[in-house]
Amino acid sequence: MDEEISGINVVPLVDVMLVLLTIVLTTATFIVTGRIPVDLAEARHAAAARKTPLVLTLTLHRAVYVNDQPAPDLAAALEGTPRATPVVVRADGGLPLKAFVELVDRVKGLGFTQVSLEVRRT
Repeated sequence: MDEEISGINVVPLVDVMLVLLTIVLTTATFIVTGRIPVDLAEARHAAAARKTPLVLTLTLHRAVYVNDQPAPDLAAALEGTPRATPVVVRADGGLPLKAFVELVDRVKGLGFTQVSLEVRRT
């Protein structure tokens, strides 16, 4: 008990710093882009949206975001939004078509009629 501590254990300090660096780099990606990263499908004849739409993002892991905010319950997230609001779906190009169709079907089931898909022009 009377031993003096003559050195600092550096290993836990390095571990904590690496975790903090990982967190900073992960959040910096979202801050710089301002959007959740999604590899959009491509289309040659894509039309641009006219009004300010409600943006739904469907990631490769099937997570749904409403205007870049996580939305585990889609009905609750869209509650209070006028049904005439245009909805743009940003779906990852690696998703099966079934996942996109299910999301569009849920949105249309909530009463939204103007639903479109955002793609990257080639």
